Amino acid sequence: MPRFRIQDLPALEISPTSPGLLRAKLGDLIVHSVNAAARVEMLNKETGEYTVALVGTLDQDALTHER
Repeated sequence: MPRFRIQDLPALEISPTSPGLLRAKLGDLIVHSVNAAARVEMLNKETGEYTVALVGTLDQDALTHER
């Protein structure tokens, strides 16, 4: 699995993207973080629309050791 780097974060906003590709990118972000949390910011039960925010810290130590 490729290491997720800070430089990769802007690529998360590229849309449209497939749900599978987004899931893979978010999974890499979470796996390569020292902590992570999700927050539901908005949920419309009538339309199914939602907004979820991820908050975390990338594992910078692992990046330093790879260089």
